[in-house]
Amino acid sequence: MAEIVVITTVSELASGKKIAKTLVEEKLAACVNIIPYVKSIYTWEGKIVEDDEAFLVIKTESSVKDKIIKRIKEIHPYELPEIITLDITGGLENYLNWIRENVKS
Repeated sequence: MAEIVVITTVSELASGKKIAKTLVEEKLAACVNIIPYVKSIYTWEGKIVEDDEAFLVIKTESSVKDKIIKRIKEIHPYELPEIITLDITGGLENYLNWIRENVKS
């Protein structure tokens, strides 16, 4: 198995906490860091939009990638949520083992 990071943004910290707790409780993620403030500038429906958001960094296993994407989509408040996965190519082996131990495939 390989470890991955999943990132998403939300408009409210409460939404981020709900997503984080759900994913950890359901053993889809070992850990979710919530960075409470990022400034996002993007194009939406033909307009440039500037929003304050919270940024979630989700540590998990690639074996649950499809499940975690599906679950985030189910509980995310956005019509089109940012859900991006990044492969972890290295790191502290004990930490990577901890991720493996805390995610249920």
